[in-house]
Amino acid sequence: MRKNFGSQTWMYPLPVLIIGTYGEDGTPDAMNAAWGGIYDDNQVIICLAADHKTTANIRSKKAFTVSFADASHVTEADYLGIVSANSVPDKVKRSGLTVKKSDFVDAPYLDEFPVTLDCELIRFTDEGCVIGKIVNVSADDRVLSEGKIDAAKLEPISYDPVSHDYL
Repeated sequence: MRKNFGSQTWMYPLPVLIIGTYGEDGTPDAMNAAWGGIYDDNQVIICLAADHKTTANIRSKKAFTVSFADASHVTEADYLGIVSANSVPDKVKRSGLTVKKSDFVDAPYLDEFPVTLDCELIRFTDEGCVIGKIVNVSADDRVLSEGKIDAAKLEPISYDPVSHDYL
């Protein structure tokens, strides 16, 4: 027997993505976004509301990073999702996370999150989603086994849209 829930925004697993950008003044920004994934070969899609500071930064800088939140940094990842850079411009500094500049795009990444995609803006969709070209993937040695990313070592978290919690 099955229970019907009607139309819901439920997809499993939803990765917890940390989107890194710089503001026009060079201030680093990062936000937690669960609505994103692979769009095409070497491309990502992230669904962001127009009023996010991150969205404005991507429009301005034409670049962003995407890191995968991990089990060791759930609190920090959640903070980046609940605090808006529109009202707390230095939220990344307040998070206690370490900002590093990408070697490939004009965007920061947070060193504590061990896997990062460096992306160039391709375009915004009519619905406002961001499509980016992946120009590099970097991974910290601590999550590698035999030269490849090891998901067990990465311990990525996912967002549960039903219970509004992290897994």
